[in-house]
Amino acid sequence: MNLNELTIKEARVLLDDKKITSLEITEACLNQITKLDEQIHACLTVCADKARVEAKLADERLARGEKGMLLGIPYLCKDILMTKEIRTTAASKILENYIAPYDATVVRKLKEAGAVLLGKTNLDEFAHGASTENSAYGPTKNPYDLTRVAGGSSGGSAAAVAANMCLFALASDTGGSIRQPASFCNVVGLKPSYGKVSRFGLLSMTSSTDVVGPIAKTVFDAEAVLKIIAGKDELDATTAPEEMTNIKNVFTDNSSKPFAGLKVGLPEEYFLENLNPEVKDRIMAAAEKLKLAGAEIKSVSLPYTKYGIPVYYIITPSEVSSNLARFDGIGWGLKKEEAVNLQEFYKKSRGAGFGPEAKRRIMLGTYALSAGYYDAYYKKAQTVRTLIIEDFNKAFKKVDILLTPTCPHGAFKIGEQSNDPLAMYLEDIFVTGASLSGLPAISVPAGMIKVKDGSDMPLGAQFIAPRFNEDLMIQVAKLIM
Repeated sequence: MNLNELTIKEARVLLDDKKITSLEITEACLNQITKLDEQIHACLTVCADKARVEAKLADERLARGEKGMLLGIPYLCKDILMTKEIRTTAASKILENYIAPYDATVVRKLKEAGAVLLGKTNLDEFAHGASTENSAYGPTKNPYDLTRVAGGSSGGSAAAVAANMCLFALASDTGGSIRQPASFCNVVGLKPSYGKVSRFGLLSMTSSTDVVGPIAKTVFDAEAVLKIIAGKDELDATTAPEEMTNIKNVFTDNSSKPFAGLKVGLPEEYFLENLNPEVKDRIMAAAEKLKLAGAEIKSVSLPYTKYGIPVYYIITPSEVSSNLARFDGIGWGLKKEEAVNLQEFYKKSRGAGFGPEAKRRIMLGTYALSAGYYDAYYKKAQTVRTLIIEDFNKAFKKVDILLTPTCPHGAFKIGEQSNDPLAMYLEDIFVTGASLSGLPAISVPAGMIKVKDGSDMPLGAQFIAPRFNEDLMIQVAKLIM
């Protein structure tokens, strides 16, 4: 038995029955990282010695009879979350040697729960991207085909879970960065509602859409992690009170038709004529499973979907330009040699520290926020964002949950879209709506499809639920896998 291939649920039983130890699972994961990561490049930092210490402490807690779903479970963490005394780079040269002085709230919660941190995973620099090719330290490769991307920006986390380097991984999702790589790598990616999970200790990209969530091997495992990391946090004023959860329950006691009464919506705008027929077939197969369980499948419309990408790529660069202003080489970031004035100092430190995509977004965002353009771009984008939110609100008066493709295709070749930023931005076409609206969404494996060269690559199905209805979404997603 390869312990690194276990799910959290499987490992929990074996740990509690004293058939294996946390240290044994940790060593198995570390061995898998050593074996595969030179090829896949999912990890930026591996904390082998610290992980062994944490695993031994977990085993001591287990020996004392302590219980906990994540006690002794090894995981990896996206390198955009603060980890005390461990390097946190955001995959950027500007933070190459930065050692975080504290843990992000989600990391602290996992530490208290007894989870074992193995290291930090690769990402697009400051989470700017959909392929993990924008990392200053090189791209992450897809475990299903090393010539293809793992998705982004959480490509390292998704690839690590898919390659059994850990039992789960922490990631962040701003406009699809958990769900899209999960789809590409055949794993489960859960984006919680905005406010469900604390953002304290997350290096901000787009503060109004950033969320932290898990990437895991099963829906059950993703749910187990979410239960630990969710909740109100006094260090993050955007987190919601606990009573704002579980607001809808549509399930019946009919064991043969457990989803009788559930209304599932298929948004017309996500199934256009030019959608790959195989993609549509996989999603309709998922819909058929729900129908057999008693659900009613209905067509709905989200007419402002077509504005999701332009709205997202005005709001996001605008907030990026503000959030990255702190990395000036003085208080934060890379410090270059002395300059004759402050402007030259900024040019040297930020010019050397930021990569091309970070610079592109800073320039776009600064322009959109500048005098004379703020009303025409940023303010108008926020107005249309409100219309997108209203689209979802109207849809959820007719249905309980939405089912869509996560992505319009499988993973593309490394370098295939590197010189076409617009094509890369369009990768977020099916995932930005939920992000702009603050809704929970989950990507679950939906089968394999043919890509351009005839290879078979994974595809995900996405469920989107009303805000703070993670429980409903998770129970529906469990039927698919």
